[in-house]
Amino acid sequence: MSTATHDLVIDEVMVEADALQQRVAELGRTISEDYAGKDPLLVGILKGAVFFMADIVRHVTVPCELDFMAVSSYGTATESSGVVRIIKDLDSSIEGRHVLIVEDIIDSGLTLSHLVRTLELRNPASVEICALLVKPERRVVEVPCRYTGFEIPNRFAVGYGLDYRERYRNLDFIAALHPSMYEQDGEGEPRRASIPTGEAGQA
Repeated sequence: MSTATHDLVIDEVMVEADALQQRVAELGRTISEDYAGKDPLLVGILKGAVFFMADIVRHVTVPCELDFMAVSSYGTATESSGVVRIIKDLDSSIEGRHVLIVEDIIDSGLTLSHLVRTLELRNPASVEICALLVKPERRVVEVPCRYTGFEIPNRFAVGYGLDYRERYRNLDFIAALHPSMYEQDGEGEPRRASIPTGEAGQA
């Protein structure tokens, strides 16, 4: 995608590519220290966390396993109800395992808190969260997030896995989508068109 095209859709770059990679490396080192001897299972939430998951695992130096889940959340176009429907479940049991959920963004927290409760019913040894981005201004339910990449303002974020209508995931930085891209929807802040998604359109 050309710079000119970026200018048409991006209002502001919130996290530069270099800062992203530096923080991902730091998180990977911290996770390695905290999970030494625990053989953690990293669970990436599709589709938004794919880029983050792929990069962070290369900085995790302890033995670990990877799996993925895909969920969608019922609700309106811009608000998540937090009621989760699992579209792709884990491939194996997590009983007795140390589970680390790898998520792209925590917005309201409703969907992720429901997902954590669902996994805890499966008797893991522990369930923790690693989120690349958090939006404190939008929080409805407090979700304990052990590892956080960046706090961002209440803007619709795209890039590094996050999308708007399945586009802009491939940007190597995090940006705020220009309001003109979604004003025509007539619903204020847009929702992602991607189904499944972890936080139901950043809701």
